[in-house]
Amino acid sequence: MTTDCNKDIKTIALSGRIDSGNAAQAEQDLLAQLAGVTGGVVLDAENLAYISSAGLRVILRLRKTYPDLKITNVNSEVYEILEMTGFTEMMTVEKAYRKVSVEGCEVIGEGANGKVYRIDKDNVVKTYKNADALAEIQHEREVARLALVLGVPTAISYDVVRVGDSYGSVFELLNARSFSKILAKEPEKFDWCVDEYVKMLKKIHAIEVPAGKLPAIKDKILKAIERMKDLLPDGLGDKLLAMAREIPESDHMIHGDYHTKNITLAGDEVLVIDMDTLSVGEPIFDLMGMYNSYVGFSEYDPEIILKFQGFDQTLANRFWHDSLAAYLNTKNEDKIREADEKVRCLSYAKLIDWSIRHAGDGSEKDKATRDLWMSRLTELLKRTDSLILDIQSASGDDRGELDVEATDENLEKVIAFVNKQLEAVDCPPKSQMQLDVAIEEIFVNIAHYAYAPETGKATVRVEVSDDPVTVSITFMDRGKPFDPLQKVDPDVTLSANDREIGGLGIFMTKKMMDDVQYEYKDGQNILTLKKAL
Repeated sequence: MTTDCNKDIKTIALSGRIDSGNAAQAEQDLLAQLAGVTGGVVLDAENLAYISSAGLRVILRLRKTYPDLKITNVNSEVYEILEMTGFTEMMTVEKAYRKVSVEGCEVIGEGANGKVYRIDKDNVVKTYKNADALAEIQHEREVARLALVLGVPTAISYDVVRVGDSYGSVFELLNARSFSKILAKEPEKFDWCVDEYVKMLKKIHAIEVPAGKLPAIKDKILKAIERMKDLLPDGLGDKLLAMAREIPESDHMIHGDYHTKNITLAGDEVLVIDMDTLSVGEPIFDLMGMYNSYVGFSEYDPEIILKFQGFDQTLANRFWHDSLAAYLNTKNEDKIREADEKVRCLSYAKLIDWSIRHAGDGSEKDKATRDLWMSRLTELLKRTDSLILDIQSASGDDRGELDVEATDENLEKVIAFVNKQLEAVDCPPKSQMQLDVAIEEIFVNIAHYAYAPETGKATVRVEVSDDPVTVSITFMDRGKPFDPLQKVDPDVTLSANDREIGGLGIFMTKKMMDDVQYEYKDGQNILTLKKAL
């Protein structure tokens, strides 16, 4: 938290999360900063990403002491929580996009649609060249959340901001280093990078995506081949198109831009970023993009790979070869070469189509580069009769139940488990936040009261049903019988001075869920939350 004084107004900036784990400390910090303050107080929520009932109790106590308390720059998710619980009626709450300056910030990535800047040691912002990029941002946030729900560890944008005349998405990437930087600066970690890189790729490819949630990448590739096929001699373009059409349809996830700048190490966790290219299809389509990232684009001019990835062409060639071998789970060079040639048929077609649609200045270098791709593809097509790779996807863990010690320390584990288990659900950002809040409220209640003063086990079960898609989350414990639904709802229309501190957790849960049921059976408290998505 930071403060700013403007005459008789005390402004305190909130950031991150205020939940059951840190609310007490947050309140102490606020009171320390407000010592001696007699004028107005503004809580600037520009960087506040999450608040639970524990945080609301802190604000309510402040409101009782400072009647003119005001909250500004609230993001839409937090604003809805404040509105639902009556806070917008008892105090001024302003919702707005916060502004971020990237002046002087390190550029850590750049693509066709924008740039990624590191704005501090914890966060990056992806800016967009399109001045009206809200639709693009919303799409990327939705597919990233889908990926996370389906089991892909990724950084989720927790805020949309204004950056100059356009917009940006903010991600928390705590001290994150891309695999490109690790490969460039720590060559002794080459084998580790290959192993983790391929492990993550297989994890992505093992995920079955619910029908209609992501586009099919095969359709896009077929259109690219249609555009460039007539440039190839002797009917080879038609042969390529026919082979591409024979690639099976698949509902398994494809990243679409899987290279070492988009794989990061944040602490001890490997994360995938830049999720706007997610689609479904066969693994060869991701391998196609990988080849182009490491070899294809820089095949004529090796300086390109050095500028783009930060390491030289020799290392790039080696990384491509070893990653392909690890993905195929073979050291047989004939099998590696056979797969490599099938991948390259699609890779060169994609590159040639790209060069047509992004025509440069017609320089000799541009012409020579395309001629190289054309000659390589022509030779490959003369000896290639199929683009089908024999790759078996690993099956994921479909376990839907977690037994855990009911303690505050395990809250994060429970939330992560629930998010991972929603494998068949496209969970919108709003619903995801509501589920997280409800999970926190219920689990923290179990941790604090079910076995007090001792501790005990809790079981969390996740089930998904269709028509409409509905998530059911059941909490079971063998603590003291207690039906939280019997608790009288707080009167959220009362003034701050007349309201009791507390009682908002179950109220918020009932408001945000479509159904909440309780029963005591066979010595267990059983509470079930249901949310239609």
